[in-house]
Amino acid sequence: MIKIPKKPSYNTTPIPPQPFCASPIRLIVSIIAFLFLYICLPLYAAVHLRLVPMPHLLLFYIIVIAVIVFSVQKALRKNDALRHSVEDIQEKFNIAKDENTTLTTQQSAILAKIIRYNSLKEIIEKINESLDIHTVADHLTAIAFSLLANNKGTCILYLVDQQTQKLNIFKTKKEDSSLIIKSKEGDIFDLWVTKHTGPLVIENLKEDFRFDLEKIGSHETRHCASLIAAPFMSENKFLGLLRLDNTRERFYSTDDLRVLVSLCDLGAVALENAQLYQKTQDLAIHDSLTTLYTKEYFLARLKEECKRSTRGKAHFSLLLLDIDNFKNYNDQFGHMAGDMVLKTLSATVTGSLKGAGTIISRFGGEEFCVIVPGVDKENAHTIAERLRKKIEETTMTLRRQETNITVSIGVATFPIDAADAEEVIVKADKAMYEAKQKGRNRVVDARPMTP
Repeated sequence: MIKIPKKPSYNTTPIPPQPFCASPIRLIVSIIAFLFLYICLPLYAAVHLRLVPMPHLLLFYIIVIAVIVFSVQKALRKNDALRHSVEDIQEKFNIAKDENTTLTTQQSAILAKIIRYNSLKEIIEKINESLDIHTVADHLTAIAFSLLANNKGTCILYLVDQQTQKLNIFKTKKEDSSLIIKSKEGDIFDLWVTKHTGPLVIENLKEDFRFDLEKIGSHETRHCASLIAAPFMSENKFLGLLRLDNTRERFYSTDDLRVLVSLCDLGAVALENAQLYQKTQDLAIHDSLTTLYTKEYFLARLKEECKRSTRGKAHFSLLLLDIDNFKNYNDQFGHMAGDMVLKTLSATVTGSLKGAGTIISRFGGEEFCVIVPGVDKENAHTIAERLRKKIEETTMTLRRQETNITVSIGVATFPIDAADAEEVIVKADKAMYEAKQKGRNRVVDARPMTP
């Protein structure tokens, strides 16, 4: 259990200077009494009463003056000593006051650190409660933006694109919702963290000699005066980075950076687990050879599309493609050539059908199935015919021999040709076989349901 130091109780009221002499009335009375007893009375006794000879009176006055001088000097020395003593006490008081202020500041800083580090347990539970990468990233940005930025400025989470190996903005948190971040692949600060794979803190950008202010200003209109950034590292693998910046100078400190580094160390594990889980999920629903959707996943999506079409009273069309004479490619060029044919066809189909919501699947050995949402039969036939010509025009080289492939396509439209998912596949399959029987390399539409 962490013990929080108690705040020292110092009396911060300044010590008032003490008077070094008596009150004015007592002083006047003392002076009058002194003059009467030591000046007037002896002089009267000597002159009028002739009780004291003049030489004795003069000697008496000399002694009195000497006593007065000695007493004054002693009083002055005592007064100086007392004044120095008061000054020493005042100095000690000021030192104690400064120490009290320092301890109070340190206590506040310690309390802030305790709160931050005690929250790490909750952070671990939060970011590990889901294997969805978007959920993990949302938690990381929300925690950093709240815990370190106090919901001020900007928080950006970048992830590395595995294909281009460049940074890409994945999640953001902004104080100003209208703020536009132009540097989608990171700016000079993010690239510095990427290059050095280490944390970065800038308390005041104007005083940091590592970066060219003119170069920064020419690339990014978003003003930044203070920032901290830390990488997501997992076994020397750079996954991305988390950055916080603010327009105020010295908004962030090295203590903030230490907390951010701890957060990114925890986040790196969660992000990598989420990425591995996502990759596993992708492998489960994608064909390993063509990277298209598997038949099982496609059938599930087809049922969903039928339900959605029924609710919205909309059409969608299904294209079933089969490579003509595919066995000849395997017999003539080998199975490796057959794999190349399948890859080429999948790339051509994917490149030709980029419409929103299009779902492409490797349905069987050399069969491919495509869902085209929101398309009626006439337009689906046009799309299929355009795709057939595109495939026919695509050439490939197999064992130094240039060749091409053709496909037969069957088209079925829901709900015109079928009433459910199974029936729409059957109708498209029958139309595809009809295309085969009519000479291959053609598109045939399924027959509508009879009323």
